[in-house]
Amino acid sequence: MDERDENDIESEGLLCDEKELERNGSSFSFSSEKGMMMREPLLVRSRTNNTSQIAIVGANVCPIESLDYEIVDNDLFKQDWRSRNKVQIFQYLVLKWTLALLIGLSTGLVGFFNNLGVENIAGFKLLLTSNLMLWERYYLAFAAYAGCNMVLAIAAAALCAYIAPAAAGSGIPEVKAYLNGVDAHSILAPSTLFVKIFGSIFGVAAGFVVGKEGPMVHTGSCIANLLGQGGSKKYHLTWKWLRYFKNDRDRRDLITCGAAAGVAAAFRAPVGGVLFALEEAASWWRSALLWRTFFTTAVVAVVLRSLIEFCRSGKCGLFGQGGLIMFDVNSAVPTYSSPDLLAVILLGIIGGVFGSLYNYLVDKVLRTYSIINERGPPFKILLVVIISFLTSCCSYGLPWLAKCTPCPDGLKEECPTIGSSGNYKNFQCPPGQYNDLASLLLNTNDDVIRNLFSSGNEEEFHLSTLLICFVTIYCLGIITYGIAIPSGLFIPVILAGASYGRLVGTLLGSVSELDVGLFALLGAASFLGGTMRMTVSLCVILLELTNDLLMLPLVMLVLLISKTVADSFNKGVYDQIVKMKGLPYMEAHAEPYMRHLVARDVVSGPLISFSGVEKVGNILHTLQMTKHNGFPVIDEPPFSETPELCGLVLRSHLLVLLKGKKFTKQKLLSGSVILNRFHAFDFAKPGSGKGLKLEDLDIKEEEMELYVDLHPITNTSPYTVVETMSLAKAAVLFRELGLRHLCVVPKTPGRPPVVGILTRHDFMPEHILELYPHIKLHK
Repeated sequence: MDERDENDIESEGLLCDEKELERNGSSFSFSSEKGMMMREPLLVRSRTNNTSQIAIVGANVCPIESLDYEIVDNDLFKQDWRSRNKVQIFQYLVLKWTLALLIGLSTGLVGFFNNLGVENIAGFKLLLTSNLMLWERYYLAFAAYAGCNMVLAIAAAALCAYIAPAAAGSGIPEVKAYLNGVDAHSILAPSTLFVKIFGSIFGVAAGFVVGKEGPMVHTGSCIANLLGQGGSKKYHLTWKWLRYFKNDRDRRDLITCGAAAGVAAAFRAPVGGVLFALEEAASWWRSALLWRTFFTTAVVAVVLRSLIEFCRSGKCGLFGQGGLIMFDVNSAVPTYSSPDLLAVILLGIIGGVFGSLYNYLVDKVLRTYSIINERGPPFKILLVVIISFLTSCCSYGLPWLAKCTPCPDGLKEECPTIGSSGNYKNFQCPPGQYNDLASLLLNTNDDVIRNLFSSGNEEEFHLSTLLICFVTIYCLGIITYGIAIPSGLFIPVILAGASYGRLVGTLLGSVSELDVGLFALLGAASFLGGTMRMTVSLCVILLELTNDLLMLPLVMLVLLISKTVADSFNKGVYDQIVKMKGLPYMEAHAEPYMRHLVARDVVSGPLISFSGVEKVGNILHTLQMTKHNGFPVIDEPPFSETPELCGLVLRSHLLVLLKGKKFTKQKLLSGSVILNRFHAFDFAKPGSGKGLKLEDLDIKEEEMELYVDLHPITNTSPYTVVETMSLAKAAVLFRELGLRHLCVVPKTPGRPPVVGILTRHDFMPEHILELYPHIKLHK
């Protein structure tokens, strides 16, 4: 296509017809109603892309834009770099590391605050329920338990529905898309950060089968974005000394550090955080970024270690146990033989099958919820209330089906556990007995995982208990993900995987040398591999969680098998969600059908370009009539012998230039005046929502006939490809370089110097297959 980016199609949606598109400088048209709906994967009423998790299930829609990761190489920025001395360059480097330090500190503090809030709120709720049951006031206990859950759920849903819809869900798909070059309104806004923190605390404390780990990745990225843009003018939080990174490239690096810090804070796994950012989140990586992310996660680990040590003295309420190792299974020595390897392979296959089925069902549930949630915030809250009540009924009602079990002899810990977390919940049982299903369902998520990973007592949980727990967690996890609360997928997946892992371990107890707690760990690994399709990062995260390095070969084996099996059915859960949102994510590889096309096949016109010295009225009219974000600048006689491509100018830079009003009456070069009038920081990208808009310009009628020199703000080194280049090669080049615009130039002389411009939208399968439906036959 021409100089349009995906925003030109996405933001206009069905609000413009074919005539409007042609007026805006494009010959792109839709052949049928079916074609019009092809780009939008969920909502059939609008072609605008959905950017938040709640948008998947029918919430607010908003336009998207690409990010400018390319370094702008114009005269103004060159002059700025030449003018910088060694002290300023040193300050820039120091500030990079300072921001990494601040991101680590802030994310560590938020992660600790999340744990503190969840443990105390959920602990109070469970203590109240337990005390009422000890007094045999069972109906009142259920009313108190369900009532507390309902209040917390409504609080989390109201925050998401009314303040920040972008905060609902995991947030990892949004961060992944942002680091790929896709920006959308409010993904990383301060309001999203606020709701993500408190909504996550309320949602997890409400007893939902969700985790706080996924939202922590989003939270870390929001913190990094807030620091990188120097705060927020809207909320009167501004720090001028931090406003140095006013470009998408530096912000991308900071947000990568924030995502890694989020994983490190959630799982207390600093190395796992770095590997997660490398394997799953980031689309571009380099060695310098590896150092900074590692430093950031190390800071998180130090902060968490210090705060947890402080809490050991009992000053943090109900949150006082644990350390950097969350689920210590080191007491079981992993000795294994050939039959154990066969059991591990079986677990891998089970994890792959269950994981792919989980992803399929999550996809269907999200699409079903869209019908309810598109009706508005009250319906979103109503759906949350229904799921909350259902969850409360399951976690309180199902333990009544379990029989009371006598406490084992020789236990070091209390049995039954009364009034606190532990493996042996009393529930309705008489003294000296415990309810094993209540220990798994009527408990905090962290304690449930700790119970499932516990080693030594193979008969602690009955087979029927583990089966009921698995089915309950599996089903509740599916129907909970997609409602209007911040919700992570890690914990539900670990819970379900550990349940069937321990179940398999119990069944194979007579022929296997592995402990049931280690089987639970391998089950969790298999299900994680089957749903998320990560290998290296998951392996390291699990080892850091459990402090059991001897399990490394078995965890590697089960992850590889489960991922291989699941990949034969569908994609990973985050990749599916990115696609459902309609986010134009660029894969690292080109699609097979792209090899049958060349660059010019997806370029359409007419092309809108500017002269090196252009009339103000022409520029203003073009900006009013189009939503394009990049325009070719072509030098013509007398400024060059023949028409030649000077470079590319951005819409945002044109707005700043017109605002400055350095115009001339004659068509002549006035670059020196502009270089003296403007500074590079005038053209730096502002924070979200603060950019100069067309409505801010005040161009008088007599100024419309004046001229302005575009050379000083034109990127004179745009990336170009010849029109006969394979589209597959162009797609790989576009993605690897992190481009927003890719100029297509003619192969033969005597033609205009630029044929068109490729943008992210032009590489999307829906667009290409709409232009060439027959291509499907040649995949």
